[in-house]
Amino acid sequence: MALGFYFDMTRCIGCRACQVACKDKNNLGVGVVLRNAQTYEVGSFPTVKMYNLSNTCNHCENPACVAACPTKAMHKAEDGTVRSDLNICIGCGACATACPYGAPQVNADIQKIAKCDACAYLRAKGQNPACVDACPNRALDFGEIEDLKKKYGADLVSALPAYPDGGTGSTTLIKAKDCAKAEAGICIPL
Repeated sequence: MALGFYFDMTRCIGCRACQVACKDKNNLGVGVVLRNAQTYEVGSFPTVKMYNLSNTCNHCENPACVAACPTKAMHKAEDGTVRSDLNICIGCGACATACPYGAPQVNADIQKIAKCDACAYLRAKGQNPACVDACPNRALDFGEIEDLKKKYGADLVSALPAYPDGGTGSTTLIKAKDCAKAEAGICIPL
């Protein structure tokens, strides 16, 4: 079983509701952002274009963070998601350094790793991850990768110039705008 996220860049308006919902539901401290929504500008005047990218842990097939964790706190759960066991995490940050996507982050408030577990506690109750339900344009979804591919089509990608392939077998599927496929662009800060 491989679970993962689907992101439809063509529907995203950059409102960051997904990011706020994630931060709220996970009670994250200052500076810790597990779902990161960013806006990019590509091209040059007069043909400037923009796109939004919302990303989090890719729950990779071969996660570098799991391989780097000295205590085995970072692990693949039975459902295929990558999780951190805070009871044995020592907060060393080896997983954060190893992850090519920057998904695990040291939460300074508790000196442990924080990372997306796709809202395991909500999914256990039959609900979606908080970010999925928070999106007003339904640009996010979560589920079995093969089901997501069937539902959303064959033109999906897992890597873009602004979000390159980390060689870990990302399970994130993106319906990308053409301008995002062409060049990384410049990230526009909030």
